[in-house]
Amino acid sequence: MKIGMLVISVISLGPACTASADQYEDLAERGYRWVTVNGPYACATEQQVRQVTSDPTDATQLRLVEDGSAYYLIPGTLVRVVQNDNATGMSEILLGGITRPLWTYTRFLTTSPLPDTYGIIDRLS
Repeated sequence: MKIGMLVISVISLGPACTASADQYEDLAERGYRWVTVNGPYACATEQQVRQVTSDPTDATQLRLVEDGSAYYLIPGTLVRVVQNDNATGMSEILLGGITRPLWTYTRFLTTSPLPDTYGIIDRLS
């Protein structure tokens, strides 16, 4: 019984894993990154990113989110890096559905594919 369930699980999960490592490497080479953090760590300016990360109180985060300055990053989300600011350790990114570029710390992004909360690795269609 347990072996039968294992075989059925492997067969049913097989099609979900259709992307090859080459596809992910290609995305990373084109400037795409996967988010590694959960929180309002993408902001319109570098100064706001420093503010929300240096004083991570609920009041600070709520104020920045309410006035439209901070956006939530969710682990596994695919973003495109527009530019890197090596002096500050930040990257300007484009996040799906948001029309303006945002800033976040480069350490919050990875070139390694990372599954989202549903276990799916985000990629371009």
